[in-house]
Amino acid sequence: MNRDDWLGLCLVPGIGDVTIIQLLTAFGSPEAVFASGRSSQARHLSPKQLDALLAGPDAVLLEQTRAWLNQPGHSLLTLADTDYPKLLLEIADPPPVLYCKGRRDLLGKPCLGVVGSRNATPQGLRDAEAFSHTLSDAGLTIVSGLALGIDAAAHRGGLAGAGSSIAVVGTGLDRVYPAHNKALAHQLAEQGLILSEFPLGTSPLPGNFPRRNRIISGMSRGVLVVEAAPDSGSLITARSAAEQGREVFAIPGSIHSPLARGCHALIKQGAKLVESAQDVLEEMAWSVTTPLMNQPAPMPDPLLNAMDAAPMTLDTIAQRSGLTLDALSAKLLLLELEGRVAQLPGGRYQKLYY
Repeated sequence: MNRDDWLGLCLVPGIGDVTIIQLLTAFGSPEAVFASGRSSQARHLSPKQLDALLAGPDAVLLEQTRAWLNQPGHSLLTLADTDYPKLLLEIADPPPVLYCKGRRDLLGKPCLGVVGSRNATPQGLRDAEAFSHTLSDAGLTIVSGLALGIDAAAHRGGLAGAGSSIAVVGTGLDRVYPAHNKALAHQLAEQGLILSEFPLGTSPLPGNFPRRNRIISGMSRGVLVVEAAPDSGSLITARSAAEQGREVFAIPGSIHSPLARGCHALIKQGAKLVESAQDVLEEMAWSVTTPLMNQPAPMPDPLLNAMDAAPMTLDTIAQRSGLTLDALSAKLLLLELEGRVAQLPGGRYQKLYY
């Protein structure tokens, strides 16, 4: 593979992925595209695109990209490479190239997408990390989008297990977005993999993120939605998964939680309702290759029996438990420190499930 030919074609401004794939289909390779001559190229390109192809990519960007690719752990994945994910080749618009940072061997592993709300609840974060850890230990590589909330929790769980994790991002790989996930991005680059179809220097433009979602679902055997509001971007990933013929899984929640409504809508539309990671594995008919986590559950606490999954006020918990407000506040603080209760905005509390 001539890397410079692929870069020379894919970095040309004004020529998008669909056009690039048309050119590759017609001519067979980037080298053949450049060798074909203007009259042959004109059958597939507008006059403006023809001029752009003749001018070539920005010389500074091309040199920066070459230098970036020469660094350890950095590489360019193209449609011509044998390790291009087979499932991703099946989608309607596979990216012609993907910039890679980290363990490229993970491209050959079976993957599961895990996505959800950026503004997740403590229970949602716990579920995303725990499910992803168990599924990773079962031999699945967890794919998500490096966003705040559920995505970050899914990556942490995947990295903690045997299958590791892949992040598909909406910027160039010389940037980390959001900056809050910088440490997580470094861990993914060392122990997992980060992918982007966008050239170096690409900013986090709003339109990039819905576009990258098709890659998350496209390279995965299924997609698990942990929490999602009705207008969540996670539902775009779920919709892409359904259109690509992938399994869609959703975790149900309280009818009072706005972040459960997206999952409930998916379930109504045919997504598989799951209550445990084992449910996902059984639906996929997945044969577990490594032992699943079998951590003992914490001892029950009488106060927790007075709480349910929905957020509750102190007054309601006091009424149910029979404790005074002073005693209740002290008890809730201990349970919060143990990670068994979360304090939410507005002075409400929510029981966390293992």
